Amino acid sequence: MNLDAQTIQNIWNTLFEHAITFGPKALTAFAILVGGFIAGRWTGRTADRRLTKVDMEPPLRLLIVRVLRLGVMAVFAMMALQNLGVELLPLMAGLGVAGVGLGLAMQGVLGNLVAGLMIIFTHPFRIGEYVSMIGVEGRVEFIDLFTTRLSHPDHSIVIVPNRKIVGEILHNYGAIRQLDVIVGVAYATNLDEALAAVHEVLGKNPRVLKEPAPVVRIVQTADSSINIAVKPWVAVSDFGPAIGEINKAIVEKFREANVEIPFPQRDIRIVGGSAA
Repeated sequence: MNLDAQTIQNIWNTLFEHAITFGPKALTAFAILVGGFIAGRWTGRTADRRLTKVDMEPPLRLLIVRVLRLGVMAVFAMMALQNLGVELLPLMAGLGVAGVGLGLAMQGVLGNLVAGLMIIFTHPFRIGEYVSMIGVEGRVEFIDLFTTRLSHPDHSIVIVPNRKIVGEILHNYGAIRQLDVIVGVAYATNLDEALAAVHEVLGKNPRVLKEPAPVVRIVQTADSSINIAVKPWVAVSDFGPAIGEINKAIVEKFREANVEIPFPQRDIRIVGGSAA
């Protein structure tokens, strides 16, 4: 029982001595880390405010802000380690070896990071543009270091890993899109009047852009109709609503102008056979 009490007393004394020796250093290191966190956040906010006034892409601004914030925090972390008496060179060597193994285990994440940097600096698309790639499409809402976020026309969000984008075929529509509406008229129709009616419909629709000018032309002489291609340009946000509005307005205008929209017909003739 006395041995146990003596052992506990020795342990307590040892802990007390270590607390006296390393306690102030530990508190100082903790204070340095807290100061580094505060300084990093302040540096990031200040840099973000300054860079907002500069004509710079948001992803590039975000990258610079993050690098500055992490750089400031890394400097304070090194100061805290030095205050504790940690040798930085062996530590950095150990971190380098661990980093190789970590890099092999996180190839996908690092691939996204490298691809994100390529997207940020090469600008294959920008925020606000409408793109189609790897089987998905949508308006670019945000470009991060690891992913790109698209808003789909059905109001859902598509998150695309950046490594899936780089090196693949990408269709960038920009800020406007061209509609592709096909309307058929009967062979007996006065084509000039039909084309004029379509142009009138497009001219009255506020979603249709004046520049580039809409394309309206005869594209096909089909079995039962002469097909007219109606291809105006609209803003990306107006693409869905404009299709319905233009189709409805063309049908109503053709009815008003007595322009026939034919439907497929077949004449069947029975040759031969009995009178019965």
